[in-house]
Amino acid sequence: MSKENWEVPNYVATELNDNAKSQYCICVPVINEGEKIQKQLTKMSAFSKEIDIIILDGGSTDGSLDLDFLRSAGIKALLVKKDMGKLSAQLRMGFAYALQQGYEGVLTVDGNNKDSIESIPAFIQKLNEGYDFVQGSRYVPGGKEINTPLSRKWAIKLIHAPVISLIAGFHYTDTTNGFRAHSAKLLLNEKVQPFRKVFNTYELLAYLSVRSARIGSKVIEIPVTRAYPKGKVPTKISPLKGNILLMRILLDLALQKYNPNVTVQDNKYTQSL
Repeated sequence: MSKENWEVPNYVATELNDNAKSQYCICVPVINEGEKIQKQLTKMSAFSKEIDIIILDGGSTDGSLDLDFLRSAGIKALLVKKDMGKLSAQLRMGFAYALQQGYEGVLTVDGNNKDSIESIPAFIQKLNEGYDFVQGSRYVPGGKEINTPLSRKWAIKLIHAPVISLIAGFHYTDTTNGFRAHSAKLLLNEKVQPFRKVFNTYELLAYLSVRSARIGSKVIEIPVTRAYPKGKVPTKISPLKGNILLMRILLDLALQKYNPNVTVQDNKYTQSL
């Protein structure tokens, strides 16, 4: 799929700092995270000379992404989605912008201040070593989970990770974790084609886990920490509707509904998609 045919949401980009472009960028999808995103970006500013930080705003209205604050935190650019769609649409927007800017790899991390920002150099190292898809995991040696709700923990361990692993042909342990890295080579691969409107809600996270492994890309999990606050866990995903949606995505993955319409020589089988 040529860049002219990429299906990318309409968005407005604001360049905030004119420092020299880094080899890699990290995209932070966010919407109305208030103090959490400001605390996270303050911590991330320590890495602003190693990696460019790009905010993928889904339409925040809480004032947390004040431009003066973002500039002071060393943020490279703010992208504001002006179109339909949820997380996958934000990621399509960010990936497209990053590739058009010439970055050689793209990290992603949620904007809710739950992740170990100090792990950023480890992702960069793996990209430098030639890995195409680097999944952060709290469940591999060296990883750590703090206050993970039991319902989420067992949903990951008993359903999501085993199903994704089976479809992908690669053993994953933390498949809902958005702390990841992707090589530009992977995102531009004709066997992947992430810039399609079918990726609109949460499909793209699961799809990239599966597809990167199925086409024989170099994949690895690395340890990270993910910490939830004590008490009731805030979430933008409805427990009932959200879980039904995630199960439907898993089913569609198993049925290969997200695969691009090309003939592919996979690492384990040949199929006409």
